[in-house]
Amino acid sequence: MSRTARRPKSVAPKLTSVHDWFAQRGWSAFPFQRHVWAAYANGESGLIHAPTGTGKTLAAFLGPVMEAQEEGAVGKSTPLRVLWITPLRALAADTAASLQDACDGVGLDWKVETRTGDTKASVRARQRDRLPPVLVTTPESLTLFLTREDGRDRFQELRLIVVDEWHELLSSKRGVQTELALARLRKWNPRLRTWGLSATLGNLDAAREALLGVGAAGTIVCGELPKRTIIDSILPKEVNRFP
Repeated sequence: MSRTARRPKSVAPKLTSVHDWFAQRGWSAFPFQRHVWAAYANGESGLIHAPTGTGKTLAAFLGPVMEAQEEGAVGKSTPLRVLWITPLRALAADTAASLQDACDGVGLDWKVETRTGDTKASVRARQRDRLPPVLVTTPESLTLFLTREDGRDRFQELRLIVVDEWHELLSSKRGVQTELALARLRKWNPRLRTWGLSATLGNLDAAREALLGVGAAGTIVCGELPKRTIIDSILPKEVNRFP
């Protein structure tokens, strides 16, 4: 009597704390990152203003990652939890790869996908039925999502909206479009948290108010880190070749 071979059950990745993952990579969390994680855990929204390359992405993203680990929402079947809005479609893939790397690093079995004008038709078809736990999109694609009849249901479990490069959208038509989309999502879910990221802002209070809504409470976290500046002047051997 022959027996049918059983397929081995897939083993869920082992969860690792964010701090252990940082230690494995030889990293140490900056104070402003820990500040954002604590503020997110307290249900706060806000604006992160820090120089480029200091870890704004991980500051905004690892809060909901730690929340998911605590709640046990770690599987691929998890509904949409984080919506990442980028004004630059060309950077969507790089952002998604960075977020996926963080999920994989802590053993969170989440799928990060993009939804822009460059998204393949097969992925679009899949997203019509089910959105991933993390979605990187643009203001235009988000607006189209909100026009669907089932829009409210699709964003029901959303915990966090991150608006990247907020200075690129602020005081523009696309910025107004983003603000309207945020207002609609917050009306559906008043407990929804919103965080903006930027390295180039002048009036932080006005930028926060535009992001969160007039009169809304929110914190401003500044990552003022010392950076070494090196100026190296390079001249060719034959200067006369240039005007």
